[in-house]
Amino acid sequence: MSTARQLGLTSAVALVAASMIGTGVFTTGGFLLADLKSPWLVLGAWVVGGVLATLGALSYGALARRIPESGGEYTFLSQTLHPAAGFLAGWVSLLVGFSAPLAAAAIGFGEYTRPWLGGLSPRVAGTLLILTFALLHAFHVQHGARTQNWTVLVKVVLIVAFVGFGLTRLTYPAPVATPPGVISTFAVSLVWVSFSYSGWNAAVYIGGEIREPERNLPCALLLGTGIVTLLYLGLNTVFVFAAPIEVLAGKLDVGRVAAEAIGGPALGQAVSGLVALALLTSVSSLTMAGPRVYARMASAGHLPRWLAAAEGPPRAAIAFQTVIALVLLWSAAYEQLLTFIGFTLGLSAATTVLGLIVLRRREGASVIIPGWPWVPWLFVVSTLAITGFTVFRRPWESAAGLALLAVGWLAFKKFARHRLG
Repeated sequence: MSTARQLGLTSAVALVAASMIGTGVFTTGGFLLADLKSPWLVLGAWVVGGVLATLGALSYGALARRIPESGGEYTFLSQTLHPAAGFLAGWVSLLVGFSAPLAAAAIGFGEYTRPWLGGLSPRVAGTLLILTFALLHAFHVQHGARTQNWTVLVKVVLIVAFVGFGLTRLTYPAPVATPPGVISTFAVSLVWVSFSYSGWNAAVYIGGEIREPERNLPCALLLGTGIVTLLYLGLNTVFVFAAPIEVLAGKLDVGRVAAEAIGGPALGQAVSGLVALALLTSVSSLTMAGPRVYARMASAGHLPRWLAAAEGPPRAAIAFQTVIALVLLWSAAYEQLLTFIGFTLGLSAATTVLGLIVLRRREGASVIIPGWPWVPWLFVVSTLAITGFTVFRRPWESAAGLALLAVGWLAFKKFARHRLG
């Protein structure tokens, strides 16, 4: 698949930021407080999550410098380990990495905006949102990217304004003694934090459309991840110190509760609008990035050929992902699908960085990896440990993730036979 490189560093950074800033940062703080019993430990979990995301960004940046093409994990694993590994990563991206989060973000947008849309059904509002961005990104690459860049800028400015206001209204209690067993609880909390940081690798999915990819791709991954990490730490500082623990613990809408505590109902409504904007840009980034993976797989014969794109936006792949997302949006089963996102994506990311390690051993120092060998190995070991905690705490969802991989393996064999035939 050949396509013009139309996107610069700004668009790549905006894509990373838009992919990362979703519902997770606005919802998980309350549950983390309920488990960890300490706002300081909650902030510690977000710091560790940011470090892991940065390790991943450094590793993926090294891969992007060596393989500056679209397709993300599919392309990386196909060239570093085996085409089967790449296909499985693309298979996971198709259902778990893009379509399911796209459906979830759309219905979340519908829920948050329902009072402002005259009580319109969240699924109807979500459907209209998905279709709008599908048409926008199918129409023209640069027009879709330009709209996303401005939307992300507005979102970041609003978050900074909220954090700046909130920090002036907080009191900070002294740390208290940690309860017994906090280490295992803290480790499990990283599973939820990792969900919120997912998306730091978004730019690699459109690597074939970015100008000067050897320089801009690694920079976009690091800049985007660094900016979002700072925003996350600021937001969660406001969230966890805005009110007593018993008021915030276990609250799904912890952002709204915290905003009302420091600024009244008006600020609570404003933060609800900010969450809706975050979901809007998340839908945009998923619509922009996901179809590039399917188009790349199709051009290699791993998916039906009609999904490939000779040039310009991969319109058939965009339509394909849109249909899957809408099916999930209107299906009662899509929420269960989301419970094993962390398990499958964790395996995919760890395997991808393992492919980088194999590539380094195969080609030597010509493959430049910052912090070699500590950076990639720390990411692999840490991500697999978090995945292991997911298996321990959510065995059925993990089993479903393994079943998804098994079906993907059968699909790979089918397409392999078709190519050979």
